[in-house]
Parts: sequence; C-alpha cells; structure tokens
Amino acid sequence: MSFREHLQADLRLVLLRVLECAPGYECNSSILQRSVEDYGHNPSRDQVHTELSWLAEQGLVTLEKPVATVVVATLTGRGQDVAKGRSNVPGVKRPGPSA
Repeated sequence: MSFREHLQADLRLVLLRVLECAPGYECNSSILQRSVEDYGHNPSRDQVHTELSWLAEQGLVTLEKPVATVVVATLTGRGQDVAKGRSNVPGVKRPGPSA
C-alpha cells in the first residue's frame, strides 16, 4: 500500500469516528473538514466530499445535499461497526486497540 493509500484509509476512518461522536451521528462536510484537521489531516472540501461519497458507496454513511456546497453525512450501523473495529472494509484503516 502506498503512502497516499495509507493516508486515504486513515482519513476515511477518522471521518467515521468523528461522525460516531457527533449528535445524531450526523455532521455537515464543513464541520467534518475542520474536525479531521485535529487528527492531522488537511483535506480540501472536495476531498472530503469524495471520501464521503466513497463511504456512502460502501454503505458506511448516508448523504444528503441540502445546499449546493454542503453535504450532510449520517453514520450507518455498518459504519459504526467499522469505526469500532468490529467489521473490516478494505480501504478503511482498521482502528488500533484501545489503550
């Protein structure tokens, strides 16, 4: 796996984990973009939208687009299983054990 693929897999896991902590398990792409910066990522809004679309294709989130530039993502049960490490999806980093 290339360095870029490692970063992409980690970003996907971080997006799922941020959604897991969000009220109602949902968050808009603007807040998600800022939140993942706290975990060492610096994605563009377009990159966040791309990764959210990929996560939606895998059934890990659902997406709504209330306005042209913002996407609202909601974590699914399957997405929560992946965020907690109970299930694996190729392309999403598996979380490490809790300390």
